[in-house]
Amino acid sequence: IDLQDVGVRVYTFVWTMALAMEACAEAGVRVVVLDRPNPIACDRREGPVLHAGFESFVGLHPVPLRHGLTCGELALWLNDVRGIACELEVIPCEGLRRRMRWHHTGLPWVMPSPNLPTVESCDVYPGMVLVEGTNLSEGRGTTRPFELIGAPYLDAHAFTERINEHGLPGVRFRPCHFEPTFQKHAGTMCGGTQLHISDAETFEPIRTAVALLSAAKQLAPAAFAWTTPPYEYEEVLPPIDMLWGHDGLRSGVDTGATVDEIMRGVDTELTDFGDSVARFLLYE
Repeated sequence: IDLQDVGVRVYTFVWTMALAMEACAEAGVRVVVLDRPNPIACDRREGPVLHAGFESFVGLHPVPLRHGLTCGELALWLNDVRGIACELEVIPCEGLRRRMRWHHTGLPWVMPSPNLPTVESCDVYPGMVLVEGTNLSEGRGTTRPFELIGAPYLDAHAFTERINEHGLPGVRFRPCHFEPTFQKHAGTMCGGTQLHISDAETFEPIRTAVALLSAAKQLAPAAFAWTTPPYEYEEVLPPIDMLWGHDGLRSGVDTGATVDEIMRGVDTELTDFGDSVARFLLYE
C-alpha cells in the first residue's frame, strides 16, 4: 500500500487501505505499507471524532477529522486497537519528524487528486471539506478549490465581514466573486470569500469552517441549505453528518449555536484518541 494521504478522516485513501487490510486478514495475505509524510504535519489534531452510527466511506472508524497521523501509524492502530489483525509491516519514512510540513521535506508536491492541487489546498481542506455538505460552493470548478467559498445568494462583503468578527488565527479573508466551471453553481457568479493562510502553524481550519457555515446560515437563512443523500455510497445519512462525524454541527448551526458551543467536547475526544494511538507513533 503506497498512498499519499492528506491527514484528514474524510479523505478516502485511508479507508481503502483499511478495507484492503481487512481483505488481506481474511485471505491470509501479508500487508506492507510504504509510509509517506502527512503534508499538514503530525503534531496537531483537530475536530470531532467519528461517532458510532455515522460510519461511511468517508469515515469507517472513530478517528478525528484532522487525525495527526501518517498512513503507516493509522494502519498500526487499525490493525491492533480496531482488530483488523492482518500480518502487517510498515516501512517508515527516513528522517521524518512530527512537526514537518510538506515544505520541510524538500519533496515536490504531486497532487493526490484533482481538487488538492497545492499544499495550500491541503492546509485548508480539513475544515473546508465540510462545505461539501452544504449548497455553498467549496471552489470546485475553480483553480483554488477549498480556498474559495461562496454562493450566488451571498453578499461577498457582508459574508467576509461576518467571518472576520471571529478573529480567527492564522488566516485572512478577502471578499471575492468567482464562477465555477463545473459542480455546484457551475456557470453562475458566486459571492463569497477567499482564505489566505498567513500562519499555517496557528491556523485552525475546522474552527474556521464552523465560523464560515454559521455566517452563511445567519446571513441567508432561507437560501442556505444542507445537501441531501446520496453521498459517497450512503443513501440515508445527511452528508454533513458523515463529514463532521455526528449531527452536532448541523443541529448547532441550525439553532444558532456559537462556534465554541458547537466545538464543545472536542478537546476531550482528541485527548482520548491521542492516548489510544500513542504507542503506534513512528516519528518524534
